[in-house]
Amino acid sequence: MSLAAVLEDEPQHPGQDGLAHDEADIKPPSLLLAMADPGYALFEMAMLPTLVPLTQMAPSGDGHPVLVLPGFMGDDRSTAVLRRFLSQLGYQTHKWDLGRNFGPLSIGPEGELLSVRLMKIFRQSRRKVSVVGWSLGGIMARELAKAMPNQVRQVITLGSPFGGNPRATNVARLFERVTGQSVEDREDAMMIEGMKTPPPGIPTTSIFTKRDGVVAWQNCLEQPSPLTDNIEVRTSHIGLGLNGPTLFAVGDRLACSESDWTPFDRSGWRRFVYPSSGHGI
Repeated sequence: MSLAAVLEDEPQHPGQDGLAHDEADIKPPSLLLAMADPGYALFEMAMLPTLVPLTQMAPSGDGHPVLVLPGFMGDDRSTAVLRRFLSQLGYQTHKWDLGRNFGPLSIGPEGELLSVRLMKIFRQSRRKVSVVGWSLGGIMARELAKAMPNQVRQVITLGSPFGGNPRATNVARLFERVTGQSVEDREDAMMIEGMKTPPPGIPTTSIFTKRDGVVAWQNCLEQPSPLTDNIEVRTSHIGLGLNGPTLFAVGDRLACSESDWTPFDRSGWRRFVYPSSGHGI
């Protein structure tokens, strides 16, 4: 999986810069949001005990395996809270076991190491695997599902910029320095063109926040289809894996029947917790 396949998308109607005009207008989050993101994450961590009632309201799991992928430069420690929560709901929760997420340097040029990890879990459990990915991990989760549709049950992404302007992030330069590759590398045009398209036939949910200080939230929205959904939460990018409403939404999505997936229900009390959901963002 090349960096172009991980971070970039080829629009249908490109302008002079290679992006659709509305996509080219999407900019990275403001400096204010970027500076506030770490502090907000610490606040989320401190608030976790008070959110226990909300997370306890999440439906129990059916025991199927869930693979959790960290964000850029994150490792399995960064997803510990999320994985512990899912294990408490009754899922077979799995680390990604590939160290820190340095993109293709971690998963292999074609994502082969991640594919091996998924296949191992699938064969051990003899059940399809749901894949939850944070930021870059979510982009990888979507591409993994496209490559291995017979092994993936559903995909849930947290603050993952799989569409739009690849420069609309505050970590683009850092990513290039770490990996030695450009976010505008277009050598794999076929894969770039399909980046925005969700995995065919696999339920895919994007959980995003408009307070994101790392990536532009507009690039985190799934295209309308019977098997896609968008759920907005109020948190920071770094705080997504520590946020009570996010944890509840992940648990709610994983509890959907494999044969009867339905979009997120935002009625009742949920409308006060989740600012928006669905495709009418």
